[in-house]
Amino acid sequence: MAAMVKSTSGKHLTEIMTRGYMDLHGKAADGAFCVWIAINVPAEIFAGFDDMVYAVPESHAAMCAGKGIGAKMCEKAEGIGYSMDLCSYARIDIGNAVDGGKDSPTFGLPRPDLLVSNNNNCSLLTKWFDVHHREWDVPHFIMDIPFCYEPQKSKDHEYIVGQIHDLIRFIEKLSGRKFHADRFAEAVHNTWEGIRQWKRFLACARHRPSPITAFDSFVHMAPFLTQRGTTELKIHYTLLADEAEEKIAANRYPVPGERYRLFWDNIAPWHQLRNMSQRLARLDANIVGASYTSCMGTVEGSFDLHPWDEKDPFDYIGRTMNAYMCPHGMELRYSAMKSVVSDLAVDGVIFASNRSCKPYSITQQDQLKRIRDELGVPAVMIAVDHADVRKYNEENAFLQIEALLETIADKKS
Repeated sequence: MAAMVKSTSGKHLTEIMTRGYMDLHGKAADGAFCVWIAINVPAEIFAGFDDMVYAVPESHAAMCAGKGIGAKMCEKAEGIGYSMDLCSYARIDIGNAVDGGKDSPTFGLPRPDLLVSNNNNCSLLTKWFDVHHREWDVPHFIMDIPFCYEPQKSKDHEYIVGQIHDLIRFIEKLSGRKFHADRFAEAVHNTWEGIRQWKRFLACARHRPSPITAFDSFVHMAPFLTQRGTTELKIHYTLLADEAEEKIAANRYPVPGERYRLFWDNIAPWHQLRNMSQRLARLDANIVGASYTSCMGTVEGSFDLHPWDEKDPFDYIGRTMNAYMCPHGMELRYSAMKSVVSDLAVDGVIFASNRSCKPYSITQQDQLKRIRDELGVPAVMIAVDHADVRKYNEENAFLQIEALLETIADKKS
């Protein structure tokens, strides 16, 4: 098989991610205040402080899994007593901490001065970060974000915004650094502009054939996690969207004979990105979208971009703290998926029951039934683990996926 050639956006992604991790280590070594955060903590806050950097253990764990060393790092955590049933992100991160990032592609992460987690995207995260809190005696700030069975209530919004202000005051006291609200506002603007371009990129999947795959969105979501609030985020997603539109103009598609348009529900299977995308392409199947990446910049019950008048950055951040799928009830999840199935002309849905992520997976059986029975869209559930390859059986998964494609073909005929 011919070697894969990186696109311009792919090369740019490598450049900014490499530079980002080098800057993170370099600045932390020079005395910058280092914060470790969960993926939905508003990282734009840290742009409001002088000499402050942040790291995202979940994003680093995904990178380790994508590089093929996820299981090895999980085994390090298991070797000191952590259960194999724990989230593989957590096991990779704890395994990485065991020997100071010995096998990490980024030489691990610099030791934090503060840990900030929340309970809306992953209830396990607070316990996971508590491991480092106890081991290193590092302060741990936990953001409590109400679960949503309906659109965010005003009292919940006020509660969330209040905690953002509490976090800022806590950091000021802990670090001795003053918060600059104008820098925070500028960072939120950069994120907003980046997400607008991200949505333009995802919208290209409406075209038949699609110029993008969900695997593209999985890979390119990384800067949203590690470089929120920067101009680099806006620049990269503009490049990505421009490139996707150019592919349409030039009739260049990843699956030229696209017969089956699929949608993915759950976290990306990081250890299978290349294998799965290539194998699906040989079947003329393309996963054109995923709930995991569609929800960036949205609010509960929708995958549409949430508008912002660029007036109050605290209001905007508080409103979008529930962007991810895990803190949403079944009706909200179904509403978002029903809309995207229609918008992208999806032929079938793959529900990836994730051994490591119970909050994401717990409603999937009911969602599958509704998608199939109420929308008449074929669906299948496969067993995966987003970062531990030992819990994934490729042949079993593809037997089910191929059966899904046969069902779609029969339905069309």
